Amino acid sequence: MNEQAKPLIEVKNLKMHFPITAGFPIPRQIGAVQAVDDVSFSIRPGETLGLVGESGCGKTTVGRTLLRLYKPTAGEVYFEGKEIAHLPEKEFLPYRRKMQMIFQDPYASLDPRMTAADIIGEAIDIHNLATGQERMDRIYHLLELVGLLPEHANRFPHEFSGGQRQRIGIARALAVEPQFIVCDEPISALDVSIQAQVVNLLEDLQAQLGLAYLFIAHDLAMVKHISHRIAVMYLGRIVELADSDTLYRHPMHPYTLALLSAAPIPDPKIETTRQRILLEGDPPSPVNPPPGCRFQNRCSYVQERCRTEDPQLVTVETGHEVACHFPVGS
Repeated sequence: MNEQAKPLIEVKNLKMHFPITAGFPIPRQIGAVQAVDDVSFSIRPGETLGLVGESGCGKTTVGRTLLRLYKPTAGEVYFEGKEIAHLPEKEFLPYRRKMQMIFQDPYASLDPRMTAADIIGEAIDIHNLATGQERMDRIYHLLELVGLLPEHANRFPHEFSGGQRQRIGIARALAVEPQFIVCDEPISALDVSIQAQVVNLLEDLQAQLGLAYLFIAHDLAMVKHISHRIAVMYLGRIVELADSDTLYRHPMHPYTLALLSAAPIPDPKIETTRQRILLEGDPPSPVNPPPGCRFQNRCSYVQERCRTEDPQLVTVETGHEVACHFPVGS
């Protein structure tokens, strides 16, 4: 990864609100779920940005909105300097080839009535990349690239293990030679023994093909292993963003501290003596978030300013951004 390179993906003030309607026969909007609210970040070529946070914070929605699986409510998404969030569908089609997704569930994301060759070859057909024997040779190469065999091409998804099915999902994402891949918790549905194999495969493919990843996950240890930088998300917003070593060595947002304290450490002496931070209460509703800081009702550092003034994501040191009025250890 070239740290001086221009961003491949640049996201500015991205919002994704899902309307809530009521009334019959003419429904009217009575509110909105603010799944993603004013999110900004960038990803350079060959870089992995980890995106972490508890369930329901909006991580997957960010990834799907980047790929235009959801049409954003507001904000801008730039790919190699070109704004793509609001392009007409015909103009956006070439960018679909450049941006792909690996889904969380390796079984539900594969059509059970299609063979591995058909699943991988579908995108090749849509983009008219190859036909006939050239198409099959390309499919065989992709299977070998992800650690499978050419004879697996004619098997159906139910004939593979979970790890093998995820490899097919990775091969499908690579079929159109993308530059950027959203990895939506690609290992959470796999056995622990298989998770490391899939992560190592993703790292090898990144080194070989120069791919950029948005890696969405819950496992903080795995995120630290694979990510160059990590963004922490809470209730639709990024609350801290830093390179992985800095974030683990010097977390500054109270929510990041709580997340890291919950991650197990493979050292019994450290694990038995360290202090865990237990968050009380539930996150506020994304339909009606509170004024001020969204973490205020669960934060042990809360002050009066937090209840009225919304903290913005600001740089507190080089490469380290925090959305907190009173960063821990600053």
